[in-house]
Amino acid sequence: MSGLKQSLQLKLGQQLTMTPQLQQAIRLLQLSTLDLQMEIQQVLDSNLMLEVADDADAGDELGPLDDDSVDPVPEATIEQRLAEPEPESEYSDVDYEAPVTDYETEASTDSIPDELPIDTDWDDIYDGSTAYSAGDPDDDFDPLENQAEAGESLQAHLLWQANLSHFTERDQAIAEAIIDAVQDDGYLGCPLEDIQASLPEEWEVELDEIEAVLTRIQRFDPLGVAARNPREALLIQLKHLDQPSPWRDAAIKLVSQHLDLLVNRQYSQLMRKMKLTQEELQAVIALIQTLNPRPGSRLAEQRTEYVTPDVFVRKVQGVWRVELNQDAAPRIRINSYYASLIRRADNSADNATLRNHLQEARWFIKSLRSRNDTLLKVARCIVAHQQAFLEHGEEHMKPLVLRAVAEEVGMHESTISRITTQKYMHTPRGTFEFKYFFSSHVMTVDGDECSATAIRARIRRLIAAEDPANPLSDSKLTELLQDEGINVARRTVAKYREAMAIASSNERKRLG
Repeated sequence: MSGLKQSLQLKLGQQLTMTPQLQQAIRLLQLSTLDLQMEIQQVLDSNLMLEVADDADAGDELGPLDDDSVDPVPEATIEQRLAEPEPESEYSDVDYEAPVTDYETEASTDSIPDELPIDTDWDDIYDGSTAYSAGDPDDDFDPLENQAEAGESLQAHLLWQANLSHFTERDQAIAEAIIDAVQDDGYLGCPLEDIQASLPEEWEVELDEIEAVLTRIQRFDPLGVAARNPREALLIQLKHLDQPSPWRDAAIKLVSQHLDLLVNRQYSQLMRKMKLTQEELQAVIALIQTLNPRPGSRLAEQRTEYVTPDVFVRKVQGVWRVELNQDAAPRIRINSYYASLIRRADNSADNATLRNHLQEARWFIKSLRSRNDTLLKVARCIVAHQQAFLEHGEEHMKPLVLRAVAEEVGMHESTISRITTQKYMHTPRGTFEFKYFFSSHVMTVDGDECSATAIRARIRRLIAAEDPANPLSDSKLTELLQDEGINVARRTVAKYREAMAIASSNERKRLG
């Protein structure tokens, strides 16, 4: 066995290391506006160098200017900007210039010198305000203020009514057991035998007692709750109409005896079995359509989600302009008093803490500026590609993929993916998530490309104009799209139709 031989070898290689500052900037990219507001508040609470600007400084805030008032400056990507080395002096300001946009932010012309004279007042050199910040500084910022409170649950609503119904103690317990078994859609989620088994055995509760309490609960609001199937829910509502309709008896007969024919839209058999004309059957069906087959859906527990647009898009003098939402977060700046307490020759723990907080504050401001710069550039690129949509609607949406935007703005595709997630654009046609403007494409007859969003819009238009008595099948929709020059398979039409929650042609069939 030969011995091991030791040797030294020199290897040359490259390695990409993500600094904490770059990690912070990338994380800020993917935060939604609400999450970003909470992040800013947390940094304000933990870093004494940062503060919210007040009214006295409102005039010094960096605000929007017209295009003619600024000269173009080179644009740099977030990766390039954050890869720049830190200034040699720990007291020098972050070297950053915002790119020129349709709504440009004015960059401060004064930079912080490498050396600060002792006893120099900080705000004589730098006011620390950011181009990022906006909003009313008088408003108390509460990161939880925009969180929607969940509405009252269906069970709580039913228990409230049961407590007012003067049940006996025994019936109250049965009522609570029934209410516990009610699902979110309003149906009773288990048979009466299971409810009977859940009650104390010594009570010896009979099914007739449970049925009696169930009948009372089914008259609670919403009417028909705790029904065991759609037929029972509809019959309860029909029998308790506030203003009995002349077609109520016919509707009760239809629901109790021929509901399956109605579900399958077999109108000819319905007219024959019920001995009704087409106009009379239409009136009966119209009455049934006023009812709710899932009575609990109206009170199902929901959480409202609020959307704060990140950018605004509008047309000014024939040109589409893009502007950051200046009210999305509070104005922040570096606290000039605490910054003035730093002394270069002082190595005390307090002075080191101040220096660390100052450096972290600068990096946070730089990351915010980079985030807004990237957000604005991507938004402008999207608007440039989708002007036809802004002018004429969904049918004119152009195909667009993340790679195309990444190449155009000079960034990595993963960066574009982060900046387009949970970011919203307010346009004259509504507020849309950035990702809404990205879609695959289908080749047209003349060799052009048509986006999937435009195809879905055309399918929706064709279905809206169809004859209710003879709705368009997926095959017919395919033929009509081909007549418009769009080559698309029937299965693709079916996939797009289902994605829009549009029923099949059989389910869309109506009388007359």
